[in-house]
Amino acid sequence: MTGEAEAKRAPMAEVRGRTAFITGGANGIGLGIARALVTAGANVAIADIRESALDEARASLGADAQVETVQLDVTDREGYARAADRAEARFGHIHMLIGNAGVGVMGPITETKYDDWDWAMGVNFGGVVNGLVTILPRIRAHGEGGQIVTTSSQSALIPISFSATYTAAKAAVLGLSEAIRGELAPDNIGVSAFLPGPVQSNIAASGELRPDRYRHDSGYIAREQQLGKREVSPLWMSADEVGERVLAGIRRNDLYILTHPEFAPGMRTRFDAILASMPDEPVNAARAEAIGFLLGNPVFDEQLAQHGAKRG
Repeated sequence: MTGEAEAKRAPMAEVRGRTAFITGGANGIGLGIARALVTAGANVAIADIRESALDEARASLGADAQVETVQLDVTDREGYARAADRAEARFGHIHMLIGNAGVGVMGPITETKYDDWDWAMGVNFGGVVNGLVTILPRIRAHGEGGQIVTTSSQSALIPISFSATYTAAKAAVLGLSEAIRGELAPDNIGVSAFLPGPVQSNIAASGELRPDRYRHDSGYIAREQQLGKREVSPLWMSADEVGERVLAGIRRNDLYILTHPEFAPGMRTRFDAILASMPDEPVNAARAEAIGFLLGNPVFDEQLAQHGAKRG
């Protein structure tokens, strides 16, 4: 199947008049996605934990008829439901859920403590889960199709040292997205795992958002304060460019939305290292037949066909 044919049957090939709910949408990647969607004619409900950032985001978009803002801590499940209610009260049905809220909790594993794990997993993975539990039933109920976009990271594909908490959460997001893609296809709901490389954003200042309840048993507080002073490189991709790439991925219903071709060699090396570690022995045919349901997933073949690629 060609990419063009796939786009014609993608649930959100046309986003005009549809509504997106974007977490972490007031700046950086989230705002870039919101800008791309608004320009394409979609309505956007921007959820973020910072009220001041929400005000700035609304002003920068300059499309009040298409924009609603709502304060939200994605770990607050009751708050998430209220935010979804508000989006629906303003625009009607929600069609696109973009679980983008994230925090950059990073450092040596030897210094990691419970509060660092709980905060990293609670926002980066738990926030995605809370969005699914809250909004996915609403998308299924209206029957108009939809798209789930989950912000993972290149860190899920090329894990590096000193990123255990961040990588664990982002790898969980990737696996979750791959697992539900096939399940939701019969409901005309697409699923895209978004795996960006470095983007011009303020994720380095995540430490400023750490709640008091996660500050008592932490090994990263001082490190986060230093990281917050790091300058954003002009060589990193702009949030607006990333937003356009996400919009294109939504329109095509891409399983993976990647941004930086510079990561391809490292990804290939990792995948080769995994395959090289496979036991070099004959396949047990009887066992393979008994566990056949575990040995592959059609969504991978569909993605290859969409891009005109062949299995290796």
